[in-house]
Amino acid sequence: MENKFFSEVKNNFGFGCMRLPMRKDGEVDTQEFCKMADAFIAQGFNYFDTAHGYISGKSELAIKECVSKRFKRDSFILTDKLTEPYFKTQDDIKPFFYSQLEACGVEYFDFYLAHALTQEVYPKFVKCNAFKVLGELKAEGKIRHVGFSFHDSPELLEKILKENPEVEVVQLQINYVDFEDSGVQGKRCYEICEKYNKPVIVMEPVKGGGLVNLPDSAKKIFDSLNGGSYASYAIRFAASFPKIFMVLSGMGSMEMMNDNLSYMKDFKPLSDAEFEAVWKVRDILNGMGGIPCTACRYCTDGCPKKILIPDLFSDYNAKTVFNDWNSGMYYGIHTTSNGKASDCIKCGKCEKACPQHLQIRELLKKVSEVFE
Repeated sequence: MENKFFSEVKNNFGFGCMRLPMRKDGEVDTQEFCKMADAFIAQGFNYFDTAHGYISGKSELAIKECVSKRFKRDSFILTDKLTEPYFKTQDDIKPFFYSQLEACGVEYFDFYLAHALTQEVYPKFVKCNAFKVLGELKAEGKIRHVGFSFHDSPELLEKILKENPEVEVVQLQINYVDFEDSGVQGKRCYEICEKYNKPVIVMEPVKGGGLVNLPDSAKKIFDSLNGGSYASYAIRFAASFPKIFMVLSGMGSMEMMNDNLSYMKDFKPLSDAEFEAVWKVRDILNGMGGIPCTACRYCTDGCPKKILIPDLFSDYNAKTVFNDWNSGMYYGIHTTSNGKASDCIKCGKCEKACPQHLQIRELLKKVSEVFE
């Protein structure tokens, strides 16, 4: 596995700090998080990922209490992010950045990412010269590596990489359901990163837990392999591609962490038989009451409202079948410059073009009810 940062990062598995153990009063269970951080580092792992918006600002503070105060700075790798709602102008970026350093209790970030870039958000980063500012912070020694996390089309991803060649790493949503999904397009985005020789950090490898809570028919397929938790196949899938530098997992308990570490400590890519099992499970999940759209896109060419019908159907399936928390964000992405499901004027052109003979007009009503 290629890892241009291998001298700094001890393993290809990271602690995503968006879903930390929580107390009943809504605060982070720092006692449990400390135990998890201790075990994580003791077993040879050292990569922690946070953002200011995670757990309403509590994630960064928990990093300070449970990691930064308790371990030497060179013993752990910390990633934080510049998120769009927290700056309005170029002059706002550095003060916000320094407030994050203080919140996390560190003097520098190993990785700092422009967060959740989309067609809607990226122009603001351009207008505010965000990558130029991050480059200045890197020159000052406050950031070691600059990158961005991404939720949009392969075309936009390539545009960003062309315009910002100094970017060192890209964070993508990759899992075995989204890999060839028409909305998320994980495979095509991964291939763009390969083309530009950018290492990839993976988020949502278990699709917000959706690839752990499987139907019995899917469980039987994995159980027949005689070993490995359901999460293990999802995380190992995400880590099995050459350009994957890091796979993040949001771990809310010691039990979850111990399971993850058990197969990532001595990581082995999926075998051919395991890949075959993963694709079978994917097909089962895709057939679970979702909209059976094949994303041929014949329906979109003649749509007078420019509705990205297959992408909205993909968002609907992610929400209703997998309870994917990211689905609402993707719906926003797919309707930023195109029509919403409720914009349908019921002209019927899409249904005449659909080789699956889907009742698209009625299905768009369902999509609208879920997201609007």
